[in-house]
Amino acid sequence: MQRTGAQIIWECLVHEGVRTVFGYPGGAILPAYDAMLDYPVRHVLVRHEQGAAHMADGFARASGEVGVAIATSGPGATNLVTGIATAQMDSSPIVCITGQVPGKLIGYDAFQETDISGITLPITKHNYLVTRVEDIMPTIKEAFHLAKSGRPGPVLVDITKDAQQAAMEWLWNDAPVKMRGYKAHRDAAKSELTRAVDLIRASRKPVILAGQGVIQSHAMKELRAFAEMIDAPVTVTLLGIGGFPASHPLGIGMMGMHGEAWVNHAIQEADLLLAFGMRFDDRVTGNLKTYAPHAKKIHIDIDPSEINKNVHVDAAIVADLRETLRELLDMLEPASHAPWLKYIGSMKGDTAVRDIQALPDNGHLYAAHVINDIWRLTEGKAIVVTDVGQHQMWEAQYYHHNEPRTLITSGGLGTMGFGLPAAIGAKLAKPDSEVWAVVGDGGFQMTQAELSTAAQEGLKVNVAIINNGYLGMVRQWQEFFYERRYAATPLRNPDFVKIADAHGLLGLRVDNRPGVTAIVQRARQAEGAVVIDFRVEQEDSVYPMVPAGADLDAMIRRPETSVLVDTADDPN
Repeated sequence: MQRTGAQIIWECLVHEGVRTVFGYPGGAILPAYDAMLDYPVRHVLVRHEQGAAHMADGFARASGEVGVAIATSGPGATNLVTGIATAQMDSSPIVCITGQVPGKLIGYDAFQETDISGITLPITKHNYLVTRVEDIMPTIKEAFHLAKSGRPGPVLVDITKDAQQAAMEWLWNDAPVKMRGYKAHRDAAKSELTRAVDLIRASRKPVILAGQGVIQSHAMKELRAFAEMIDAPVTVTLLGIGGFPASHPLGIGMMGMHGEAWVNHAIQEADLLLAFGMRFDDRVTGNLKTYAPHAKKIHIDIDPSEINKNVHVDAAIVADLRETLRELLDMLEPASHAPWLKYIGSMKGDTAVRDIQALPDNGHLYAAHVINDIWRLTEGKAIVVTDVGQHQMWEAQYYHHNEPRTLITSGGLGTMGFGLPAAIGAKLAKPDSEVWAVVGDGGFQMTQAELSTAAQEGLKVNVAIINNGYLGMVRQWQEFFYERRYAATPLRNPDFVKIADAHGLLGLRVDNRPGVTAIVQRARQAEGAVVIDFRVEQEDSVYPMVPAGADLDAMIRRPETSVLVDTADDPN
């Protein structure tokens, strides 16, 4: 078949199973956009290319498939950068396709020319500059293979305009991708498996640290069986939430900077840590010199570069997590750690439950009220996509996830503005699921223009703005460490209800606890996207908190005079 390079782009996307792409047209990618009309692919027109990258990311995280973003050269491509870096830090499989000026103009500062492959080299799993029509198909095939295999990540394909316009005799090649030097799958070393089994058998105080790798390797069933087999408590990272049911008796909550107090203490007192698909991020470990000083450590990860990078381990298994857990299950016998579990339970004390109903209804609305009520009213079944800040941590504490891919958030990069566009991507990936974007008043304003995208696409996304009139997490740090000198954190916000109305959407507002239920139910029942302005307590803080660089168990606890507790579990 005779095909232009532009047509080959869409032929490849269709063969890869892509049905939805997110993008914004421009001169250097115009041939591809012209060809797009002849292919069964839904194009979602974003209002800013950063939104396209975040939507592709949200689509990928909700579905487990590869998300696709498209942009033109120059500013179109550079506007993708923040979204690409977000996907790279959180191992999200996206493919970004950008147009580039004609090959003969590269290097001459042509209109809208930017070396996007050079710019994104440090923040992609791999990237390509394609200058010949013959290279388009093999490059896109490789891009998809790389994005979704091994440790997932973003791949960028930059295609010159003349390569898009050129034509060739073309036929799809079904042969599997083979890349010299790239090894996505590894088998666990038997010696390390044996070493891990010996450590597990010798342990009396084990703790399982479950990261996002549990979800990406589809190891939820195996993790549960493993935890029950060795009778060990399971704590999750922020991105690992949903990989182990929050309601399971062995689930003890989130670890780290804003994790549960008893979890951090348990980690510090453990004699064995089993790290599954996580990377010992600084927000998880605190001071590395004093991290889990009594514990032997087993680390299972698909990426060999993560082994011994931050924390030295005693058994390192570089392999797929699900397959490794299956092997370990065959090598182990049931164990009991009842005294250890009882001790962890005792650390929870009387505040083992974040009992929202026990909070005084004193006319103030707290973010904890909002998050917990959304959890209660959705029965914990919604996909929640957050922005970054205090509301993100409150979501992790007060919305209890039992299923994977139901919390989508920016972890490693901490990207404000992620929430709304990523929620749009998640809704397109899971159209039958209820989707909530829980965002702060600061981050929401960075990408609020994507409300027009939701309106144009007719998408049902509920946007909960936790409006406290500050850049809340920065304000909290200023309160704790800068003597309440609130430099550049107070916000003069617009009327969010009127903004919703300007986009042709329903806007709602509530500033008291009794009104939350009715407002949330109204939003759920309404057609189309809904924006809710939750006017919450302005100077509330997230507790507990491990100061940056402090020991993991050196937590700042909520003052006893406060009305909110600082520990979490099921409020029922």
